[in-house]
Amino acid sequence: MARFDRLTVYKIMLEDGLVPLYYHPDAAIADRIATSLAHGGSRVLEFLNRGDGAIEVFRALYRTCAERRPEVIVGAGTVEDAPTAALYIAHGANFIVGSTFSEAVARLCNRHKIAYIPGCGTVGEIASAEEWGCEIVKLFPGPPLGPGFVKALLGPRPWTRLLPSGGVPLDEESLQAWFGAGIACIGAGGDLIRKEWLEQGDFDRISELTRTVLARIRIARGTG
Repeated sequence: MARFDRLTVYKIMLEDGLVPLYYHPDAAIADRIATSLAHGGSRVLEFLNRGDGAIEVFRALYRTCAERRPEVIVGAGTVEDAPTAALYIAHGANFIVGSTFSEAVARLCNRHKIAYIPGCGTVGEIASAEEWGCEIVKLFPGPPLGPGFVKALLGPRPWTRLLPSGGVPLDEESLQAWFGAGIACIGAGGDLIRKEWLEQGDFDRISELTRTVLARIRIARGTG
């Protein structure tokens, strides 16, 4: 059962502006990544449903976070159907993220009052997701659409909250452009949790970059 209600999940995501996301097949490494993100100031993490046994790693990660890092909100990403969403919710997922929008997943999450953040790439898809109660919509893939798409969309639809993901650069200029266009928060994967750092066991670099990115977001928003 989720430890955080969906209003709290949305509140923290919107306050921080950053949703780190990753997958690793080794539960011990996945836990060390979570620790590094938390040390860097992140209060949210999205564990991706990729690879065989991902649910087993998620279950272990959820338990260790609940015991050692109770302030961290753990959710599941790359969830494309209701049965998979139900499995992750049963193991404690506080939010569900998908690459596409699914009415069945939205219905399930609404029943459990779990935050659902589906992936959408058109105005029509975004509008449909919002009709099903999605407070934040994942703009996927983010980079091909760009800040210009966000700015144009928010003109007639200022209530829409977008989370671009899928390889969005984390440099200061990029974050200024995206947040300046009006996004609510941003998803960060390989650019934040870098493969070479994991291979080198340099988890401190993840903490440092997380701290830096959160500071850049505050500056981009004019709050830091």
